[in-house]
Parts: sequence; C-alpha cells; structure tokens
Amino acid sequence: MKNYALYLLLFSLLFACESKVEKAQIVTEDIATSYIPEWAKDASIYEVNMRQFTEEGTFEAFSKHLPRIKDMGIKIIWLMPIHPISVKERKGTLGSPYAVADYKDVNPEYGTMADFEAMVKKIHDLDMKIIIDWVPNHTGWDNQWITDHPEWYTQNDQGEIIDPIDYNTGESWGWTDVADLNYDNQEMRKEMISVLKYWINERNIDGFRMDVAHGVPDDFWMQANEELKKQGDIFLLAEGEVPKQRNAGGFHADYGWSLHHLLNEVAKGEKSVDDIWTYYEEDSAKFEKGYHMMFTSNHDENTWAGTVFERMEDAHKAMAVFTATFDGMPLIYGGQEEPLMKRLEFFEKDDIGFENYEYQEFYTTLFNLKKQNEALWNGEFGAPPTRISEQNNIMAFQRKKDSNTVLTFINFTNSENSISLGENFDLSTMKVLLSETVKLSEDQLTIGPWGYVIYSN
Repeated sequence: MKNYALYLLLFSLLFACESKVEKAQIVTEDIATSYIPEWAKDASIYEVNMRQFTEEGTFEAFSKHLPRIKDMGIKIIWLMPIHPISVKERKGTLGSPYAVADYKDVNPEYGTMADFEAMVKKIHDLDMKIIIDWVPNHTGWDNQWITDHPEWYTQNDQGEIIDPIDYNTGESWGWTDVADLNYDNQEMRKEMISVLKYWINERNIDGFRMDVAHGVPDDFWMQANEELKKQGDIFLLAEGEVPKQRNAGGFHADYGWSLHHLLNEVAKGEKSVDDIWTYYEEDSAKFEKGYHMMFTSNHDENTWAGTVFERMEDAHKAMAVFTATFDGMPLIYGGQEEPLMKRLEFFEKDDIGFENYEYQEFYTTLFNLKKQNEALWNGEFGAPPTRISEQNNIMAFQRKKDSNTVLTFINFTNSENSISLGENFDLSTMKVLLSETVKLSEDQLTIGPWGYVIYSN
C-alpha cells in the first residue's frame, strides 16, 4: 500500500531523471525501427458504438452493416470496449463500456464469444481489419483482479483502492465507476500484456485502440508494444497526443486532438488557415514516426462536446473533407453517415436509428478517393501536404507522390471567397473528385461558404 501523493512525486521524478542508458535499454531495435503495417497504408477507420449501433445492440445485428461499410472504403473497424461491464458502482442503468469486469470475455448484452468470432470472420472475409478498444488505465469494481490482486491497484493512505486521479490537479477525474491500476506493480504489467496477446492470438483481432494511453507510463508502452508486434502485423492506436509514445513507444497512430480543436475554432470563425499551417509546422517537428488519426467526431466528442452540427454547424462537410485529405488517417464515428443529429447517451440505450443514410455517398466518395490516390495514403506511404496559396480564407494544399497529384481547396469561412491560381496549376487538365459550390473561370477559383473541391491527375 502506498501514499498516493508520494507516488505522484516519485513518478514525476523518475521520468524527469530517466537516463540515456535506461532509455537505450528500453527502446529496442524493433521499436526504434517500427513502421506502419502495409495493409494500413490507405486505411480509414470506422468507430462502432455497439450498444447504440442497432436496435438489438449485438454483434450479429451490427454484422449486417459490414458490406455497406466496406463499400464506403473503410479498412479498419474499431469497436468500443466489448467486455462485460461492472455492476458495482456503475453509472446509469447500463454502465460505461470502459468499466471492464473481465478482460477475457465479451459483454453478454452484445452476444456470445461465438457471435464475436463470427463477426471477426466476416470482417476478415470482406478484407477489412478489426481493432478493439482496450482499457489499460483502470478496471470496473467487479473485476476479479481486485479480489485476487488488490496490490495491482492504486491505494490511499488507508489502504483503500481509489478511482483514477487527474495527474494535472491531483484530484479525482470523477470516474468513480472504475478502480485505478498501479503500474508500479510489475506482475500486473505482465498480466496486462498476457491478456492483450490473448486477443491477438486466440481471438484473431488486428490491433488495439488504447484508452487513456497518456495516463499509462511511457515505459510500459515500450515494453508492451514491442511484445505485441511480435504476435503479428497489428495496428496500434493511442488515445493521446504524446510524441514519445509514437517516436519510441511503438504506436503507429494517435489522436489529432490539437488539430480537431483548431477545426472547431475555425468553424466558429475564431481561427484561420494561417493557424492551421502554424500548428502543422510545429506538430511535424515533434513527431518522428506514425501519424495522427483525424476526425470531426468520435464517441467522446459526440456525447460530451456535441454533434458535428452543434460544434461545426454548416462547416461540418468542409471539415470532413479536410480530415480525409490532409496528413493523417481519417475516422468516421458510426452514425455520421445517417447523419447523427443527437448526442448519444453514454450509460443508457440510445439507438442511432439508421434510416436515411443521407451522407453515405459523401463519405464513400471521400474514403475511396483516399484509397485510389497514393498521394493521400497514410504516413510514409503517402506524401506530406504543401501549402499552395497564402490566401488566409481558403485552405489550399497539394499532396504529390510519384506521378499522383491531389489538390484540395476548402473555403474556411461562411462567405464566398476566390483564389487566383496563376500559371502553376492548370485545373482544366485535372479531374474533379468531389466539389460543392465551386466555380472555375480562367485562372480563378471561386468557392461558396464552406465549399470545397478536390482535384486529381
């Protein structure tokens, strides 16, 4: 049992004083030379909230949507946590999927393990991949680990297991439905890696999205991800934006949180094109490997911050075009193609209610043009964006890889704007892949409010 305040102090000092020798011992050759799996080179991600995706909320019901999701150009299916949910201290009627009661089983509300395996097989038969949401930072209060190994958890001065603490403030996050895991305990680390390997080797999944990755020590990721990559050609996504976790920790991708928040501000007229390029220059200098996952929504944003229509209003399609064509791997949160006009409940049943698929064609065009144009591929397989105009109202960039060139123009304001192309670009020889409210006359491109156009040769 340990004093938590002392733990925080020692934890900070440990990482502040990490020696070059220790780092060299941790960062193995495998991790230092990590690269993106070849199958993920042109991939886009589709996030699935299993509870809310269908009226039934089951693996079997969701599986019926797989062919149309495949047709959208999606390569990776990401499932929110599929494990049993703790009853003790749960929030709401059904609890949070992130309060895991058993790391090696599936939530019976979603179906049986056989149902899960049948879904995985269908995903693979459609030449897609599946990653599951993993919760390494904490467990539910019903988890057998608490009974068998209380020393695997963070405890206060009285020897009581506690919920997670905000490392910025030293106060509780308010996640009272979960118990904080103690990464000082090496046996817990070993078991965590063991159950991760179980899902790759025994349940045939293709990787993980690691929840609250920034709340877990970096040296654990160096240890765990090296071991996981030995199990197969998997994909590792961190919920965080920590350079070290990509550069040395073996993650292929993380969240583009900073850019996402910038896009919300652009949609409100508070930031501009110049701010995006300043961010990109600074961000690129921090990260040596991998790329960001780009998004206009996800389960957290939808429930807690608002739908894309609340946050971005009429700019939502323009921002989707940006996230699908700029540097990084695009994500769509299940239901955005409907479109999803409400904030989904987190602890209760709240069916998306698929019926109209109003934006199905829009997203299908976006994700398939990514697959068809090598310049737009992910990370080292694609090309970095370069700015082609100093116009501060229109986001204009080029991505060029070998003989493939893609030009993207997006009006980042709610009023019409024009851009002069000069002699550098003869758009008459290029194909329009996707456009909205755009007029081309001689060497000038006029774009309506939040309009866009994508050209390719």
